Amino acid sequence: MGTVTALYRYPVKSMLGEALTSVAVTEAGLSGDRVFAVLDETGAVGSAKHPRKWGELLRCRSRLDESGTVRVALPDGTTLRVDDPELGFLLGKLLGRPVHLSSVVPEHGRLERAVPAYEGGVPDVLRDSASVDETGESITTGRVAGGTFFDFGRVHLVTASSLARMREAYPAGDFDPRRFRPNLVVDTGTGTGTGTGTGIDADSGPGFPEDAWTGARLRVGEALFRVVVPTPRCVIPTLGHGELAADPGIMRAVARHHRVPVLDLGRLSCLGVYLDVLEAGRVEVGDTITVQQAD
Repeated sequence: MGTVTALYRYPVKSMLGEALTSVAVTEAGLSGDRVFAVLDETGAVGSAKHPRKWGELLRCRSRLDESGTVRVALPDGTTLRVDDPELGFLLGKLLGRPVHLSSVVPEHGRLERAVPAYEGGVPDVLRDSASVDETGESITTGRVAGGTFFDFGRVHLVTASSLARMREAYPAGDFDPRRFRPNLVVDTGTGTGTGTGTGIDADSGPGFPEDAWTGARLRVGEALFRVVVPTPRCVIPTLGHGELAADPGIMRAVARHHRVPVLDLGRLSCLGVYLDVLEAGRVEVGDTITVQQAD
């Protein structure tokens, strides 16, 4: 019912990542994905979801070299190993406060998110309990997923159909998939409802085929995934990502055209889905994707 058109991983949380042609998928997600994060002295985990505090991380790029070592390229082109003490110092200068990199998830590490003005950008119950921090930003505070630097699911998938639908809705917008920081970008075809023969219409919905996949299984190359939940979107897609300029209209458009129920949190602005890994294996660009009915 479709193919993988792009693979991405982000070795350091909230930094730009790297495009891949092939990657091993483990029960923890894509090998090498979000294995480090930048932490500050308050216990906050660096996330561009709070752009006033951490947005500069999106000007840095992380990758795994041939030996499997994570390297970080800073905005001025300086590239250092993740374990180089100089890197923490230079990131501190960039962010304006002491920070360090860690592969160890702090037991009480905080994850801060700016509260967007558009509807569906945060559950109403969290919007009502938001507070203003030292940057002057209204934020909510939560935790990363247990024992990881992921926000929720271990793998994030976006379909080309959803991106195309949003381009139709907001032609001035730049819906480059990299804005949404997916691990997998999937082309499901023309959206004509070809189906899979498993009781799930792979191209159901007005350009958002993944809406029909929650609870289903996806066979992608050698790996098998379970679709957990639609992906609620924060402010990150509106920010600059390397050569991609900031575009504040991106999420306003998603909020107008695609708010869907998420767990018990209400109708949120979503694009893409979170996946859990059921079976490990290798995934490559060009691999076929099939949707399987959940047991």
